[in-house]
Amino acid sequence: MIAPRRTLVLGGTRSGKSRHAEDLLPDDAPVCYIATARVDPDDDEWAARISTHRSRRSEEWETVETTDVAGIIRSGEDDLLLVDDLATWLSCVLDDAGAWEADALPPAVFRQVVELVEAVASSTARVVLVSAEVGLGVVPGTRAGRLFRDELGALNSALAAVCDEVVLLVAGIPLRLKEPPAPRPTADSIDSTGRIPVVGRPPSGPPPHNGRWS
Repeated sequence: MIAPRRTLVLGGTRSGKSRHAEDLLPDDAPVCYIATARVDPDDDEWAARISTHRSRRSEEWETVETTDVAGIIRSGEDDLLLVDDLATWLSCVLDDAGAWEADALPPAVFRQVVELVEAVASSTARVVLVSAEVGLGVVPGTRAGRLFRDELGALNSALAAVCDEVVLLVAGIPLRLKEPPAPRPTADSIDSTGRIPVVGRPPSGPPPHNGRWS
């Protein structure tokens, strides 16, 4: 299997998605950690969550607290990127655009979503994205709740389409929804009958020059 370059990690609240995403990148490498959460000085519980996330990060990692995720990815200045998380990013985008009270989705929201998806699709860096999966429960009872659920679902779907790997965390267990494609067969991987060997089963035909299949 080809190593993934773009990974989308999904999960519900306390599912372990952030921890899993962090474990996908090396502790001793210069990772750019893009934190999208805005600190609310009046919300002690939210501040405590942010503090917990900060304490887990390697000292080798650089934390950038911003909502300009597309801009950082497009800059090409970092080879390793982790974005946590896109549900919070979308909330900020909806806030800034005044979408909660608008009769229709403001064009600025669609534009920023497209810019993000295009930046991820064209990036040559190793990019790990974290996002919430909120579409598995009951229909929200408020217009704002339905707007957020629908737009986050659309964002997750668009990103999943351009990512090489998609993982869903359930109770701390990663379920792989999409994996990178297998490498294309080469002349060396085709046996004497012209067939591609099946993984776990020795190929047919005579063994190679070393006298055995291995």
